[in-house]
Amino acid sequence: MTPPSARRTVSSVTIPYALRSFGVAAFATIVATIFATEPTPGVSGDDLLVSLALIGLAAGVAIARPWAAMSDAQRIGGILLIAVAGIVLTAVQPKGAGSAAVYLVVIIATMRLPLWPAAALSAFALGGEIVATALVVDEPGDKISGLLFSIIPWFLVIRLMRQLRSGRDEAEALVDELRESREETAQAAAVAERSRLARDMHDVLAHSLSALSLQLEGARLLARDRGTDEEVVAAIERAHHLAGTGLSEARSAISALRGDELPALDALAERFGDRVELTVRGEPRELASEARLAVYRTAQEALTNVARHSAAEHVSLALAYEADGTRLVVEDDGPALNGNGSVGGGYGLTGMRERAELLGGDLRAGPAGDGFRVELWLPA
Repeated sequence: MTPPSARRTVSSVTIPYALRSFGVAAFATIVATIFATEPTPGVSGDDLLVSLALIGLAAGVAIARPWAAMSDAQRIGGILLIAVAGIVLTAVQPKGAGSAAVYLVVIIATMRLPLWPAAALSAFALGGEIVATALVVDEPGDKISGLLFSIIPWFLVIRLMRQLRSGRDEAEALVDELRESREETAQAAAVAERSRLARDMHDVLAHSLSALSLQLEGARLLARDRGTDEEVVAAIERAHHLAGTGLSEARSAISALRGDELPALDALAERFGDRVELTVRGEPRELASEARLAVYRTAQEALTNVARHSAAEHVSLALAYEADGTRLVVEDDGPALNGNGSVGGGYGLTGMRERAELLGGDLRAGPAGDGFRVELWLPA
């Protein structure tokens, strides 16, 4: 699930590209007029005030950093510095563009701060500009009216843009949360269904096979005690072995459904003798329970088919952890005992193919050289 810190919130609303462009243009205009208007930056008298205001303006923008996330206190400090620098420039350079600093204040404060701090900072900057204009301009009425009728609507429009943008971000966050909630619900339902199937298999299939195994063992002992024909005894022993194997496989399936660890492939390879060679390539990684079961069952089915239907002397069992998935290849070097080359063509590998497709992968089985090849691929 996406952590809360990574989700969009109202406080993380970004400044739209158009406003950022306007802010950059306003800052560049102010800096350009500072050097083009008397008094120009210097080291004494009004020139020094202009220099200090220029430094304060640049420092305020650097501290407030409208493009970055930071605490409200730090941003307020930077915005105050911009406002003061603009007021000083208006007072010292009445014919310059220092009053444009109020637009920077409104853009940064309104888009980056809550309503009341933004309104207070904008009012402070606007009020300071009005006072400075009234003190240094001979007929300040027109300029003050221009400031009032531009800054106040500007503030309201930008505030509306912020609310619309934050509403969109909140809606996107809610959609993300809903999607994650649905995924978690689906995963929980899948886990519950696997648990139910595991219980049913344990209560019905495993118990039945266990009882069958016990009955066959009793029948075998009874047949031997009664001197029954050896072929009958052997048939009962084979049936007992098959029942025991089925019980073991049922328990493995139950463990896989519950997410328990399956037997390792090397243990599986050992069960089929020295002719099976296991190789593992890539960096091993934990697979989901369904993927682990698919890999194990495919290897088991392929090796069982080799043992039953092939005269192979060597079997290669290769597991590869690739960047985009996991690949299992089982390949033997011997012809089919039934002479038709259809090793592995029964329902066992058909079920494995269906299992692979349900996991988004695929399974291919067919002749390869003198033998037979089974290849399973599952996505990461």
